[in-house]
Amino acid sequence: MESLDNQPPHQVVIVGGGFGGLYAAKALAKAAVNVTLIDKRNFHLFQPLLYQVATGALSPADISSPLRSVLSKSKNTKVLLGEVNDIDPEAQKVILGDEVVPYDTLIVATGAKHSYFGKDDWEEFAPGLKTVEDALLMRRRIFTAFEAAEKEVDPQVRRAWLTFVIVGGGPTGVELAGAIAELAYHTLKEDFRNIDTCEAQVLLLEGLDRILPPFAPELSAEAEASLTRMGVTVQTKALVTNIKDDVVTIKQNDTVTEIAAKTVLWAAGVKASAMGKVLTERTSAECDRAGRVIVEPDLSIKKHSNIFVVGDLANFSDQNGKPLPGVAPVAKQEGEYVASLIQQRLQGKTLPPFHYIDRGSLAMIGQNYAVVDLGFIKLTGFFAWLFWLLIHIYFLIEFDNKLVVMIQWGWNYFTRNRGARLITGREAFQEIEFEDTNGYYKQDKNRPTVNV
Repeated sequence: MESLDNQPPHQVVIVGGGFGGLYAAKALAKAAVNVTLIDKRNFHLFQPLLYQVATGALSPADISSPLRSVLSKSKNTKVLLGEVNDIDPEAQKVILGDEVVPYDTLIVATGAKHSYFGKDDWEEFAPGLKTVEDALLMRRRIFTAFEAAEKEVDPQVRRAWLTFVIVGGGPTGVELAGAIAELAYHTLKEDFRNIDTCEAQVLLLEGLDRILPPFAPELSAEAEASLTRMGVTVQTKALVTNIKDDVVTIKQNDTVTEIAAKTVLWAAGVKASAMGKVLTERTSAECDRAGRVIVEPDLSIKKHSNIFVVGDLANFSDQNGKPLPGVAPVAKQEGEYVASLIQQRLQGKTLPPFHYIDRGSLAMIGQNYAVVDLGFIKLTGFFAWLFWLLIHIYFLIEFDNKLVVMIQWGWNYFTRNRGARLITGREAFQEIEFEDTNGYYKQDKNRPTVNV
């Protein structure tokens, strides 16, 4: 695309195809700029529904959209598959291994990953939920637990297989707990012969004094009451002090408790992606304790007005002086703001500082029940659940995703069946020990046996 004065077009490089990066690219589709979107994945992932992949309600493709397809009509935009491992602010270049991509304006939107607050060895025992791989690992562990319990003859070991501990009472933890409870007490109820899945224990642990801390206190109370009715045990002011060897150690006030659980899922905290460290080293930008880059009122980095950070990687204090949460609406609005600011700057104009419009918070508890806080109105129960469904359908990127998810949810609603209950991946089975005369490869007694 050539500008009117025959000068080379302004080069905008966007690192990250999540909500912040993708919405910035879409907002620049008709601008007089060239856009290069770089991501290490070739698809945009709708992270708010990852927990439904983890619990078998949806498949990964249902909530993923190929970036090239989404941006195919944006003729000024190209997509590169690769991982940016360095930047050169002075030369205005990003580095992808041996490849160098120049920029006039850089937007970094690489998001965040789960944080174990300095206990990174816990990740082996308690996976988080940020990527498709995370969701598939969770799904594998959840459904393998029921399969292993079906075969287990020791009551104590069987009880451990049927104990599910979710660490973190934010929206992700609440939604995971509700979904696993529905699996155990409804979906899988008739599927097994040696175990009663209704004997499963689902524990939700939260370190603060209530679950869903960002919500109004009355909605937190409603959510806890609803989870309790579903069979979930909610424990607040419960600090996890250790996770090891299928045992979770928690401290509540002065009481220390050990919980035997084969399946532990992490939903307690996040930290910045590796690009946060790169930016602080290359630009001397400040960062917070979670590694998020502290940005200026226009989302740029101090002393580098052509480098912007949006989404979960950015620490931006809103009009109330509090850092914005790492949620999709924040990233979307920030990406669109930076796209508008770039276009205004090219015309010699500017924009007021970024102002986030909080349209509310919502969390699914279970079938027919959710909590919604829109500020001017608070909803619970069926109408909140219906609102949650409509909002998530609306924000899915592509039409075919919307259609497939609507059909799948409709089927799940009337049948209470989850069609994506697949145990996949080599990790589902232990290493082969020996082969018996019937042609079966046998594994450890707590793992399924595979007929090859």
